[in-house]
Amino acid sequence: MKNIKAIIFDAYGTLFDVNSAAEKCKDKIGDKWEGFANYWRTTQLEYTWLRSLMKRHKNFWQITEDSLDKSMKAYAIDNSMRNELLDLYKILSPFEEVPEVLKSLKEKNLKLAILSNGTPDLLYELVKGNNLKNIFDDLFSIEEVGVYKPDSKVYDIPTKKYQIQKNEVAFLSANTWDVSGAGNYGYNSIWVNRSENIFDNLDYQPSLQIKNLKELLYNI
Repeated sequence: MKNIKAIIFDAYGTLFDVNSAAEKCKDKIGDKWEGFANYWRTTQLEYTWLRSLMKRHKNFWQITEDSLDKSMKAYAIDNSMRNELLDLYKILSPFEEVPEVLKSLKEKNLKLAILSNGTPDLLYELVKGNNLKNIFDDLFSIEEVGVYKPDSKVYDIPTKKYQIQKNEVAFLSANTWDVSGAGNYGYNSIWVNRSENIFDNLDYQPSLQIKNLKELLYNI
């Protein structure tokens, strides 16, 4: 990790808790809130991959809406909650250690950026709403290339902008498919394994596995 010039973060599930929107409504949704939240997230990701394969691109917000509509039907959640859930998705909560760790990393002479499926507007609102907008040098969105992760054109975006080599990037994600995509591309790919999950068999093993972002500070 000594040659690292840029630390690039995935946003959804890595810096920001994708289940926090549904969790804030758990009193209304009831005990099924967590199953619903996971179903929404899984459907959302499936739609990104399927649309990339079909070359039928929709932006991430449209996919978030489409996947929510299916999930609400699957879990019999009243449609009156739709707008509330969507509004909460725009201001997802960061994981507890994220603000402190990012501020510590900012003191190092490295580029800090997000590389996400999210639209530029969504990413800006996320970092602004959580008082993190002055931390990042760039908020990279897949909308620049019109295809979703793990397409290699997405991982090209930061290296082209910063004019650095692939192995000079440390990329962090909680999503194993994203870690594998970035790692197979050539990044030093780090898995943020908050839930003690099992890594996928996708021809890549992470350069480093950490339980939360605090552990990154001991390795950079």
